[in-house]
Amino acid sequence: MCHSDESRPPAPPARGAVIGHHERTLTASDGNSFDAYEAHPEAESSKGFVILPDVRGLHTYYKDLAVRFAEAGFHSMAFDYYGRSAGRGDRSEAFDYVPHWKATTPQGVDADVRACIDKLRANGVEQIFTVGFCFGGTNSWRQAAVQPDVTGCVGFYGRPDGILPLQDQVHAPLLMLLGGADPSIDPASYDDMLVKLHARGIDAERHVYEGAPHSFFDRSFQDHQAACVDAWSRMLAFTDRASA
Repeated sequence: MCHSDESRPPAPPARGAVIGHHERTLTASDGNSFDAYEAHPEAESSKGFVILPDVRGLHTYYKDLAVRFAEAGFHSMAFDYYGRSAGRGDRSEAFDYVPHWKATTPQGVDADVRACIDKLRANGVEQIFTVGFCFGGTNSWRQAAVQPDVTGCVGFYGRPDGILPLQDQVHAPLLMLLGGADPSIDPASYDDMLVKLHARGIDAERHVYEGAPHSFFDRSFQDHQAACVDAWSRMLAFTDRASA
């Protein structure tokens, strides 16, 4: 897993008021019922984020992150992967996520993301982005190929295996935020894909934070606060470009 029960996401550079945040239950097109957590900015906004957690699913870090995105001016929806196998419930460190993670399918994740997108659109959100972490980072980038109406897709610490087979179908901008000290990821593995995406006119950015480990986007990592600040800045700039 990426983030422990003690992990908390860093705050955005400017924090606005949040009008509300709470749990809800959504239903995917295949009938899956799953937990989600939504947050909404007080200020008027047409932008939103679907948040794809790490392998442990919808735990406290991602509920807090939904609020952080609302503070940054985005309607946000974080969701859990494991409704199909584990049902709804607790995703603290006591949860044995491994068998449920192994039971996930890309198509199931895609269907759950679709349900989140549809809910945000029903609330009047027009420009919808995805952001994910580790397992969620890989699946966030995947949405740039499989969701026809996504505005852009951001991933932290994602692996290339989920996006490289679909690179010819990528139609939305991509932002890849990687830790230079993350032994599980080789930033060079994206080189060929980035060249091809740029040749097709796709806005695809990869940024590597030298010395930053896996899961660096955590306010408790005092040595990597500069990377957290920069990551927020890059995400906000990315959404501005993609929305223009």
